Amino acid sequence: MQLLTGDNSFEIEREVARIVDAFHTVAERIDGSELELRQLPDLLMGATLFATKRLVIIKNLSENKIIWPVFGDWLGRVSDDIQLVLVEPKPDKRTVAYKALQKQADVKEFKVWTERDGSVAESWVMAEAKKVGIALDTKSTHALVTRIGMDQWQLYHGLEKLLLAGDSSVTMIEAIIDARPSENVFNLFDAALRGDRQKVSDMLKTLELTEDPYRLFGLLSGQAFQLAAVAVAAPSDEIAKDFSVHPYAVSKLQAVAKKLGRAGAREVIEAFAKADDDMKISRGEPWLVIERTLLSL
Repeated sequence: MQLLTGDNSFEIEREVARIVDAFHTVAERIDGSELELRQLPDLLMGATLFATKRLVIIKNLSENKIIWPVFGDWLGRVSDDIQLVLVEPKPDKRTVAYKALQKQADVKEFKVWTERDGSVAESWVMAEAKKVGIALDTKSTHALVTRIGMDQWQLYHGLEKLLLAGDSSVTMIEAIIDARPSENVFNLFDAALRGDRQKVSDMLKTLELTEDPYRLFGLLSGQAFQLAAVAVAAPSDEIAKDFSVHPYAVSKLQAVAKKLGRAGAREVIEAFAKADDDMKISRGEPWLVIERTLLSL
């Protein structure tokens, strides 16, 4: 009996596929949220006419308000001829059923990567690229992860694009891989701090076509906060780890923070605080407020 949990749907799907492949039979896949109590005996205790060994995969059973509260009572009745796999991305760990599963099932938790997992992501990308025959060097790997982020689904699809293109160079990555919103925001913020007014205006015109201004402003405010954190941190502080910021971003911000100093970083924060007030009370069109704030830097 196995319980697969966590918010990393990519790794969960891979683990399910591995289990199915190892079992060498067709799996019975059940939507647990729609399962009825009367179906449990046949599902967990009965054999079929065609196979004595069965693989039963039930997803989202914790969403079933009838079965989940009493499911712990059924665990001891599961037939030895049935391999039961429960997939629960976000189960309530306080429930009786979950506590019972902790004692009786093999529990595996799969967590999504955060910005601090950059080295893990790059190692994984290189390993995946090797599996499918893509010659991906360290520089291209870093460029791909930086451009896409920590989402394994997107990284996997990015590798598929490179495989079809037959070219894994940094130039090709920048040409065919869409940059994640946070990467666009990082470049936008960096252009503002460097005083590149033309690039700021051009990027905003492009982002205005696809992005929500309030979401974009939130991401930019996060960049301003990170800059302030870097500016006040001691050189020995583990900034990337403490604030879940990619080490590459920290290295870029450190150069700017050194130039601005604490006083300059404070002015950046004050500019965003004023813009936040303007956005909240609708003092100006959102995109104009964003552009005015960035150009003021």
